[in-house]
Amino acid sequence: MPPASTGASTIALDASAPSSAADTTATPATSAPATAGRLEPGRPGYRRMSFALFAAGVATFALLYSTQALLPAVSASFGATAGQASWTVSAATGALALCVLPLSALSERFGRRQMMTASLTVAVLVGLLVPFAPSLGWLIALRAVQGAALAGLPASAMAYLAEEVRPKALVAAIGLFVAGNSIGGMSGRILTGWIAQLWGWRMALGAVGLLAVGCAVVFHLMIPRARHFTPGSLNPKALAGTVGTHLSDPLLRRLYAIGALFMTVFGAVYTVIGYRLVEAPFGLPQGIVGSIFLVYLVGTVSSAAAGRLVARLGRRGALYLAVSTTAAGLLLSLADQLAAVLLGLVLITAGFFAGHAVASSSVSRTATTGRAQASALYQSAYYLGSSAGGTLGAVAFHSGGWGGTVALGLLAVSGVVTITVFGSRAARTERRAALRAA
Repeated sequence: MPPASTGASTIALDASAPSSAADTTATPATSAPATAGRLEPGRPGYRRMSFALFAAGVATFALLYSTQALLPAVSASFGATAGQASWTVSAATGALALCVLPLSALSERFGRRQMMTASLTVAVLVGLLVPFAPSLGWLIALRAVQGAALAGLPASAMAYLAEEVRPKALVAAIGLFVAGNSIGGMSGRILTGWIAQLWGWRMALGAVGLLAVGCAVVFHLMIPRARHFTPGSLNPKALAGTVGTHLSDPLLRRLYAIGALFMTVFGAVYTVIGYRLVEAPFGLPQGIVGSIFLVYLVGTVSSAAAGRLVARLGRRGALYLAVSTTAAGLLLSLADQLAAVLLGLVLITAGFFAGHAVASSSVSRTATTGRAQASALYQSAYYLGSSAGGTLGAVAFHSGGWGGTVALGLLAVSGVVTITVFGSRAARTERRAALRAA
């Protein structure tokens, strides 16, 4: 089978192939490890690793988006607008985006496993304080601290998988981690929706904190120790060089932009959907609104199936399918019938999680050196997209209703298509140039 494509450039299926931008400043910790002894399905430790990172993914999204389904209740409690309340989500994702790169650098020195454990522990402890926030300002501040703490987990997890898992199993392994994200996002929102309806939004946030405590314990007990990690030194100049190398790679830049745009759509839709469903013509109670997030199960399936999609369609084809599915969902959600809105959310969720799994795994495969920094840059772009989507989606909803939010989503989807088409043309040009040179 020819090399699979991300829609930006051709990538060899063998992860040992050189990246398009070699990092000469990388420490030995970031060089591509040999495949001997690495984890794969059926080998000892693979199931424990998958379960541990699945639990970490659940905790990450449950904590990071814990207030999203509660925004109408938060607005009512503090007398805030949708835009003001949306900062309880955007502050967390924005802080994560800003802190993910420096914390990923620390993981190069102290280890992926250690960084993931520390990040999850601090985020859980802050999560137990969030329900006691005395004002909207304090709630936003605590959520920002929580997002900063969580920043050490996603990029370290991607780097851990790239180092410990065989290349052929990497997309599937990352898909399982992303599937944990979708389960966490779903369970957290359903839990908060029903508890908020019965006992208020503060009790709902407390329940999410306790769920995250359980996930953190499972992660700590199950995660295998790293066997292919070599500590590097903390060298700001080397780090800047590695980051500069990644940002100078056209393929990685396109993947970062794709991740940000996909998350802009997702952040806008799920920040605002609660406001739409509690208003006319739907008028749903908070518990039912929380249950709407059961559609996240579709994301669990689509992200876990990303590897099979890539095998059948190539990375470029998988991205086109994800974009088409997301756009169809946005358009369908414009209807005033609840069934159509729910089907639209199903399509948006399936398209988003598939696209995210393909793009994030492509980053890990492309960056054969400085993987933690490459993944960190993707996560930074991804969560900046989430922060922008949440805030802009709320502003668009305030200005133009649900149609304004959908228009924002379609604009972001158009950006993904443009980038993918441009990447396809660039790949053809590179191939023709290589043939002429040969």
